[in-house]
Order: sequence, then structure tokens, then C-alpha cells
Amino acid sequence: MAYAYVYIMASHKNGTIYIGVTRDLGARVHQHKSNFYPNSFTSRYSVHRLVYIEEFELIAEAIAYEKRLKGWDRPWKIELIEKTNPNWRDIDPGSYEFL
Repeated sequence: MAYAYVYIMASHKNGTIYIGVTRDLGARVHQHKSNFYPNSFTSRYSVHRLVYIEEFELIAEAIAYEKRLKGWDRPWKIELIEKTNPNWRDIDPGSYEFL
């Protein structure tokens, strides 16, 4: 069972991306999509599409992976997304199905 998630949100295919970590993926994605924090990066740049998810058993592992991903060059991040989601479709955080 996963206890932490690293996720990537995007504004659109090849658009602005945001990498985050959370224990509650559904609630966190809802916050992004609803502009819960109106002055946040994801609100300002309309980064509302969940395009990548990775599960972890330990929050420490998820945080370490998030930090590594944030250090990657943009082409590597795009390649990571497109391995599982070549069209950058929005993913349902509960079922992991494309919306």
C-alpha cells in the first residue's frame, strides 16, 4: 500500500509543469485544480492536469525522489511523463485512469 506520492501536474502538453509530493493525492490534486491557494504557482500558471504519479511506501523515499526529479533537466522530465502518458492526458488520482 502506498503512503506517499510524487506527482507531476501540467498546464498542457509540453507546457508548464509542477512536481509535488503528498500523502493524500486526491485531496492535493483537488487543491491544485480548484485554485485553493490562489497565489500559488499552479494557480498562477493554470497547472491543473495530473500527468504522472509514482507511489512510495515511505514519505522519506517520496521526498528524496521529488528532490531528484526537480533537479533533472526539462527533457528528462518530459521523457518520464511520456513513458506512461504520451498525450499528457489528465489522470484521475483515485483510479489512475485517464479522464
